[in-house]
Amino acid sequence: MIRLPSRLRRLDDALADPAFEDDAMLLCELDGYLAGLAVCPVPIEPLEWLPLVWGGDGVVPFEEPADVQWLRDMVVARYEEVVRDLGNGRLKPVFDVDERNGEILWEPWVEGFAAARSLRPEGWSALTEDDDAAAIAALEAMTVLADIATDASDLTSVEINGICDEAPRLIPHHVARLQAWRARRVDTAAPVAARPVKVGRNEPCPCGSGKKHKRCCGAA
Repeated sequence: MIRLPSRLRRLDDALADPAFEDDAMLLCELDGYLAGLAVCPVPIEPLEWLPLVWGGDGVVPFEEPADVQWLRDMVVARYEEVVRDLGNGRLKPVFDVDERNGEILWEPWVEGFAAARSLRPEGWSALTEDDDAAAIAALEAMTVLADIATDASDLTSVEINGICDEAPRLIPHHVARLQAWRARRVDTAAPVAARPVKVGRNEPCPCGSGKKHKRCCGAA
């Protein structure tokens, strides 16, 4: 992986803890997931998107409540950092690197981005009906990358190789175009009241803490 700030190295180590299920996100996939959430046309609350990070039953598998809260806070803090970076036009995706040959492994990042898109497909459909050609092209390019990452592409090997070579350089540009479209759309849209996610007070908190909702995010 590209050299990371200490806070992201700690987050990377925590997400790689053996206590997590195989479908939990590692840092590279998480980073793409957070970028996808940040540019999503429809706001999504952490109570909904956090459990997907942990995989399995959506609960952080740590015994100490302080460790659970620390990890949750670290993920949310990284999300807020991604939002700020996008707003400042300086997104720097966290990609893995193959230590054997130095190849940048962008595929997990794109898979995370696609996972975020899947949470609000109806929201993204609004882009295809818009007249922002640059944003539409960016979304199409990210779809092509997602297909390549999941071995679902119909392109030839030569075409795929050419796209893969350019992917690490182009991904930030594609996401920036989507962010610009989202910002414009938010500026011109009429305010709409968000519908809260209803969770029973005695049900597990959707944030993944493992506590009952009334003793966690639902506390008065």
